[in-house]
Parts: sequence; structure tokens; C-alpha cells
Amino acid sequence: MTSPVSVPPVARPPLSRTTLLGIGGVLICAAIWGTTWYAITLQLGTVPPLASIVWRFGLASALLFLGCLIARQKLRLTRAQHLAALGQGAFAFSISYSFTYASEAHVASAIVAVTFASLTFINLVLFRLAAGQKAAAASWGGAILGVVGVVVLSGGEVLSAGFDREAALGVGLALIAVTASAFGNFFAWKGQNHGSAAIPSTAWAMAYGTGLLALYGLATGVEFTIDPSFTYVGSLLYLSVFGSVIAFGLYFTIARMIGYAMASYVSALTPPVAMLVSVLFEGAHFGWSALAGLLLVLSGQALMIRAPKVSS
Repeated sequence: MTSPVSVPPVARPPLSRTTLLGIGGVLICAAIWGTTWYAITLQLGTVPPLASIVWRFGLASALLFLGCLIARQKLRLTRAQHLAALGQGAFAFSISYSFTYASEAHVASAIVAVTFASLTFINLVLFRLAAGQKAAAASWGGAILGVVGVVVLSGGEVLSAGFDREAALGVGLALIAVTASAFGNFFAWKGQNHGSAAIPSTAWAMAYGTGLLALYGLATGVEFTIDPSFTYVGSLLYLSVFGSVIAFGLYFTIARMIGYAMASYVSALTPPVAMLVSVLFEGAHFGWSALAGLLLVLSGQALMIRAPKVSS
């Protein structure tokens, strides 16, 4: 009788350089966008929200165009690339941000953050239906863990807000915003397939989104005023330079490297950063549920990182 031969376990291949760079990019985006929730509150007041969005993305697109000229990147796009940038701008910058600001007028920002945690899941569904892209079971599991984690993390605020008609309206507006963001990702992917570079196409997308919002504002009588105070101008510069130029430029670049589903997981990592900012600047306090939610979010991210890009 022969003794059984022990088979050594197969070692997982190390993460590729591209994946590691993508992870770093996601973390940077999460750190920046986690602070923009607080910066946006500094914009609310005398200036109409739509005007603030126009100033933010108008300045951001101008800076991106200038950066492309300095770096001698080609700004000229084909007709197909322009159409993709138009769709990206309309959904990612115009519709999404308009409904995000509107939702925060009806419901607490934590609930909006919870809703945006579903972006990865919506991306997986949209790219499966519209582009025929398959995702591994681990990717779906990671996306669902992210949603559950942020729900647990922000559960106290969600429950205290109540689910009356006002809250239902806010959640509905937030769902429109996050769905629009997913469609923005889809059009960014279309532009990539048509051969457009990440930064020039993002600059055009922001310009298109700004133009559409400006036209809507003019048609509806929005007053395009600006608050000259240090608080408003400082938050505007931060949201334009860091929250838009750097974060969106980096986000759409890494999405091309590691896929839009994994890159959009930044929406699940952003709320923990936002909560830390709230603790530091607003005196907020969070309990053990926040730690449990954060662990779920990080577990979901680990699944997303290790999951194969396409299921067999």
C-alpha cells in the first residue's frame, strides 16, 4: 500500500504592476472625494447649486485643457469620440451632480453616500447588459459586500433620518444620480474603444457637461452669481482642482487600466473617509457599527482585487 503523495498548494500569482497602480489610484480618489462631501457643504448658501456646479466644472475643464496644451497632448477628437465625450459629460457631470445636490436637499448626506456605494453593482449590471461583459462571482460578491458595508457603516444616520415621503424623494434622486454616473462610465468606456485618450476626453466631457448645465440654467432663470468670501472661493478651488481635475482625471485613467467596475469601488471607500473628516471637523462620533462596516468594505475591495476580470 503506497502512502498518499502530498501536493503543495498552488501559490496565487502576485498582483500585477497595473493592478497595484490601480489600487493606489483608487485610494487617492477615495481620499480626495471623501473630503469633497465636507467641501460641498461650504458651497451651499447664497449661490444656487447649479451655478456652483457650473463654476466648478467650467474651471476644471479649462485647467484640463490647459494641462493638455502644456503637455502637448492631442485635443482633437473624432466625431465618434466627441459623441462619447458628450454622453460622458451629460451623465457623469451634468445629470449626476445635479441630482446629487438635489437629493442632499431632502435627505442626509450619509444616505446619499450609501446609495452611491451601489455604483460598482450598477456598473457590473450595465456593462453586462449593454456591452456583454461578464464578471466573476468574486466581483459580484465584492460589489455586494461594499454596499452592505456602507449601509452598516452609516446605519445609525440612515435609521435616525426616518423613511418618510421626504426621505423617499431624496433616495430616489440619489438613485438617479448614481445611475447617471454608471452611464457616464459606460460612455467613457465607449470613448476608450474609439481610441480617445483619458485626459483630453475627460476635459471635453467636463466642458460638455458644463455647457449643458449652463444652457439649462439660462433657460430656467438660474442666477449665475458667485460668493466672493474666502470660504466659498476656497472650497470652489478645492473642488475644481482636487475634486475634479485630479480625482476625475485619475479615476478615468485607472478605470482604463483595471476596469470600470473595480475603479468605481471608490464610491464604497469614500464614505469612511468622509466620516473621518466629519469626526475631525464637525465633532461627529461613530460606534462599533462603523468599524464593522469598514471591515466589510475592505473585504469587498479585497475580493474585487483578487477576482479575475472575466468569468469562465
